[in-house]
Amino acid sequence: MKKHLLEMDSIQKHFDNKNILSDVYLKCETNDIIGLLGRNGSGKSTLLKIIFGIESADFKFVRIDGTVKSSTKDLFNEISYLPQDNCIPKAFSVRKAIQLSVSKENISEFYADEIIASILDKKIAHLSGGELRYLEIKIILNNTSKFVLLDEPYNGLSPLLVAKVNELIIKNSEIKGIIISDHNYENVIKVSNKLVLLKEGKAHHLHSKQELIEKGYLKEGML
Repeated sequence: MKKHLLEMDSIQKHFDNKNILSDVYLKCETNDIIGLLGRNGSGKSTLLKIIFGIESADFKFVRIDGTVKSSTKDLFNEISYLPQDNCIPKAFSVRKAIQLSVSKENISEFYADEIIASILDKKIAHLSGGELRYLEIKIILNNTSKFVLLDEPYNGLSPLLVAKVNELIIKNSEIKGIIISDHNYENVIKVSNKLVLLKEGKAHHLHSKQELIEKGYLKEGML
């Protein structure tokens, strides 16, 4: 299977004269699960939106498989993005949301998921927060993109659903590169095989989770 490479370089973002991101470099390959960590306001969500192309940057350089991607349309074809807020219209049924998002050849397997089967005949408006988040994540991970950006995927999930989501992420990393940002650092650390810490506008590429303590993100005993 061919591996794919997403590179983001020299990303800069200022807001109200504050330096949010400064020359950020990030590389994500097929099989990578990159945990993007940082305190509130460190620019994690902003960085994901810039990568996806829905947030402007003062400067950015994005390349996929060696080809520079300068238009948002090009990025949409290569990268999927799960926003913090729910993104499926509440008027939809679960079945309709799946049929509009999942290819016909994959729908049977999608329906076979016991959690999906249990909500298949419901309206989106009637799902619990956890059920809806699980559905969104599964839909995002099942499309044809080479890379997936997940912003706060664990929000509202029960421990059971967290475990199921982690299984989905690990399985899909066999064919995709995945970047995860979530305030629930424990789950991010658990599922990721690489960690990046955003601090003072810079991206720190960590060699071990112990550096999260050394760089002041976590206190002793929190790992």
